[in-house]
Amino acid sequence: MAMSDKAVVLNAGVVNFDKRIDYSKIASNVVIYDETPEDKIIERVSGCTVVVTKEMTLSGDIIKKFPASVKMICESGTGFNNIDLKAATEKKIVVCNIPDYSSKRVAQTAIMFILNLASSMQKQISMLTNGNHDNFQKHLMVDHVEVNNKVLGVFGFGHVAKQIIQIAQAMDMKVIVATRTKRDDFNGIHFTTNEEVLKNSDFISLNVPLNNATKHMINEQALKLMKKSAFIVNTARGGLIDEPALIDALQNGEIAGAGLDVQEVEPLPDDSPLYNMDNVIITPHMGWKGLETRERLVTMIGENITAFVEGNTINQVN
Repeated sequence: MAMSDKAVVLNAGVVNFDKRIDYSKIASNVVIYDETPEDKIIERVSGCTVVVTKEMTLSGDIIKKFPASVKMICESGTGFNNIDLKAATEKKIVVCNIPDYSSKRVAQTAIMFILNLASSMQKQISMLTNGNHDNFQKHLMVDHVEVNNKVLGVFGFGHVAKQIIQIAQAMDMKVIVATRTKRDDFNGIHFTTNEEVLKNSDFISLNVPLNNATKHMINEQALKLMKKSAFIVNTARGGLIDEPALIDALQNGEIAGAGLDVQEVEPLPDDSPLYNMDNVIITPHMGWKGLETRERLVTMIGENITAFVEGNTINQVN
């Protein structure tokens, strides 16, 4: 008997925030909820084969209570640190992600940060907002540097990292990379240690998953290794950075600035100093939120489900 493809989307509102995304095509039978409180999860997944979520916490306790009908969880994104993989594996539930739907757009966000930080755009815009035209009427009052010949240090070498490197090399940046796997240099990319990337980079881009090994990899010690003139860019997961340590380093001039599309707690609390720092550019985890990016995401969710139901599972992470 063929497996049913009945799917439930538990928090479609995260992706379909502007009502321009159609989830109905992902399977022949789809139930869609904009959001699902924790106490409604079990009831809503009942009778479904596939559960679709986006960055929503599925703890071991909840997965253990999933009915036998559930055979697959599809995380609508790259990172799956929100799902208890061990519990899913014990229940013989396949967990899949969507690894490469937003790589170009996320890379463009990282490059946007690099170019804006290099030209003090945050300071320039706030001066204009405050009616200060000194940059026009006196001389340029802010730092403005070339990115060519600057060193871009990248943590990770997945889809997004490779896109960032491609654009950085087109801008004649020198690229050094730290990865878990030891690699030989190629294509003008120098592979080295975490410590060397921290010490030698003018810009650092974080492009690794969040897990026990990477949580707070950018901490007080790491920030102290960075050049005072260096900028850090994070388009991956907020938890890679120890945020209070970063704020201290930024306030004390230990590093030059930061571009953060992700924060440790999202949404970032209203009282966070990051909102008001003139050496920080902060955006609301928007790297994946482009319209075309989200349309591609939903198409790929459908491809994951079809492949699974047909017995040719793709993008399995557990």
